[in-house]
Amino acid sequence: MTDRTAPYGAWQSPVDAALAAAHDGRPDFVGTVGDEVWWNEPRPAEGGRTALIRRRADGTQVSVLPAPWNVRSRVIEYGGLAWAAVPGASGPLVAFVHFADQRLYAYEPDAPQSSPRPLTPLSAVGGGLRWADPRVFVERGEVWCVLEEFTGPAQTDVRRVIAAVPLDGSAADDRAAVRELTDDTHRFVTGPRLSPDGRRAAWLAWDHPRMPWDGTELKIAEVGEGGLMDVRTLIGGPEESVAQVEWAQDGTLLATTDRTGWWNLHRVDPATGEAVNLCPREEEFAGAGWRIGLRWFAPLDGGLVAVVHGRGAQRLGILDAATGDLADVPGPWTEWASTLATDGTRVTGVAASGTSGYEVVELDARTGRARVIGTRHADAVDPGFLPEPVARTFEGPGGREVHATVYPPRNLQFAAPDGQLPPYVIWVHGGPTSRAPRVLDLEIAYFTSRGIGVAEVDYGGSTGYGRAYRNRLREQWGVVDVEDCAAVARALAAEGLADGERLAIRGGSAGGWTTGASLTSTDVYACGTISYPVLDLGGWSGGATSDEQTHDFESQYLTSLIGSRAAVPDRYRDRSPVNHADRVTAPFLMLQGLDDVICPPVQCEHFLAAIAGRGIPHAYLTFEGEGHGFRRKETIVTALHSELSLYGQVFGFTPPGVPPLELTK
Repeated sequence: MTDRTAPYGAWQSPVDAALAAAHDGRPDFVGTVGDEVWWNEPRPAEGGRTALIRRRADGTQVSVLPAPWNVRSRVIEYGGLAWAAVPGASGPLVAFVHFADQRLYAYEPDAPQSSPRPLTPLSAVGGGLRWADPRVFVERGEVWCVLEEFTGPAQTDVRRVIAAVPLDGSAADDRAAVRELTDDTHRFVTGPRLSPDGRRAAWLAWDHPRMPWDGTELKIAEVGEGGLMDVRTLIGGPEESVAQVEWAQDGTLLATTDRTGWWNLHRVDPATGEAVNLCPREEEFAGAGWRIGLRWFAPLDGGLVAVVHGRGAQRLGILDAATGDLADVPGPWTEWASTLATDGTRVTGVAASGTSGYEVVELDARTGRARVIGTRHADAVDPGFLPEPVARTFEGPGGREVHATVYPPRNLQFAAPDGQLPPYVIWVHGGPTSRAPRVLDLEIAYFTSRGIGVAEVDYGGSTGYGRAYRNRLREQWGVVDVEDCAAVARALAAEGLADGERLAIRGGSAGGWTTGASLTSTDVYACGTISYPVLDLGGWSGGATSDEQTHDFESQYLTSLIGSRAAVPDRYRDRSPVNHADRVTAPFLMLQGLDDVICPPVQCEHFLAAIAGRGIPHAYLTFEGEGHGFRRKETIVTALHSELSLYGQVFGFTPPGVPPLELTK
């Protein structure tokens, strides 16, 4: 029961910034290696490295590699699957990408006195050589994967192919020893999937200006001595997104495509390209391909397929490909991540709920029994300090639906004075082609347990609600997202759930864009937190210098979000928050990693120069060694303290135990 009264925002809470930072991130990229399960796991307290965890058959868990080994790829900057392992007579053999140099390494952790040995060379050109989505073929003596190779100093001087790297290490100092299996006809490719008989390979490809959720092509080829031969396109195109492809045991292909308006699972004939929808539903069986190697489905024995599916929240189901019957897996988990691994009738994935963090979960598809086998959730504090999420659908302009999750303030020891309404912060997810999962997040709890409500908005353009919902943002970025967030904020105030005079907005990356655009075009918010943002469309899409322009993957993203720059140049100027800095009246906090090549620091610097001398209270904090998104514990702690201090100064409360943020004008 509550036994103390204090203003919203000033409640004392055991959910401190260090606790929230320690739980930042989630396990990812699960895989089976014989009778073992392996996965990636974030380590904020170890310099933000990504560890590779191994769960042995007896249940013991160890890190495959000690610090400072960091299993993380930079392909397309967002990376993706960075390891692959196969069992052997003397133990597993793993191929992995080390973040510091982006080289591919081989390692046998059970071999006496073994240490990682490089398989690929360094390159002094541009961003060097990078690797992702590997497959180890011991019988071929190779690792097949995506190769990203820079050909010049600019972010867009790059080519991508599917390549084979010798396992004997002969390419460690010799680029010529890397065998290219495809040409660089396509700008982007995923790793190949080999057919059960080893005679054919399938993969996905796409080209600028499309993003993978706009349009991709499912490719198939014969495996020949010289590479992948007789390449054909089976399905896909400019307005059809094929998100994932795998081989079924019968030699047909399984692929998720949104040709119906929803990413549904199809069986594709490898000879003709005929595609049959296995479970027609107005639900998503896939998501946006921000990283290489994401997996929303995985074949099982007996014609069954494990699938992550849903409208909004994603749950795990077992699909009978012959009948179309779909049975959801029982259990407390309401959100499953885009990583699955299968072995026979065993399914391994990563799942969470509104009251639990992400766990590694194993399912026996024969019995339906599921159990946690890694990163088991344990309440870090009494659940009475944690928020209870509420799924909502609000009405936006023109009567359109806007999906959101509302997290009201909650603290079992505190209540606010009678008649007081809580401040609320609108959280804007990145992407913008993405979605906010409805799971326990201690960064949200950091605010809600102190008396500040949070509303995460899946504005028009978000994934999880079909292609038409995603397409709402076409040429409307900076309009629809801003309107939808404002509609949710205003509705919370109109319903008497939030104090309309104490509303804030915050977001990072594309969410930073929406935050900046909101502060320069609406009067809804009293303050905002802008993290590693896009603020100047002209510079971000093709600046005069390399430190202005974004990376290759998103370098033409604005063609769909804003329109062709050649056709609508004024729109690029008029939508950019940097060109409307004179309209900012609300205090703001800006957070930026200095190693960010996706949204470089110059984006913030241009905006700060535009508001200089205008008397707007603000703070700009930069972080050495951080890129796009913060990974280090000390960075996350500083960011949370600073954000809470901003809200305290603007909303009129003193957050206990938080160092004050110095605001300049």
